Amino acid sequence: MERLVSTDDLQPGDRRSVIVDDIPALVVRIGDEYYVVEDVCSHDGQPLTDGPITDCSITCPRHGARFDLKTGAALCMPATKGIRTFTVELRDNAVWAAPR
Repeated sequence: MERLVSTDDLQPGDRRSVIVDDIPALVVRIGDEYYVVEDVCSHDGQPLTDGPITDCSITCPRHGARFDLKTGAALCMPATKGIRTFTVELRDNAVWAAPR
């Protein structure tokens, strides 16, 4: 597990770009839940970093593919495969993650 960010540094709705085990990732806080997903759209390889977040999903800002933040599943075209999600733990007032 890698320490990614202090829980105090993310307010609900915030996100932070990080690297987990050499993989570009995003830490996203929704309410009191934290999710860590691969920061690469499975459709065209572009970053999801600035994509809109709604209803626990993130939308690729380039072509509109949407992904579930909990499971990584592709929720609409043009994406046909999901994105990687990470195991997340909260400890010592920080978000920790590791590849699944």
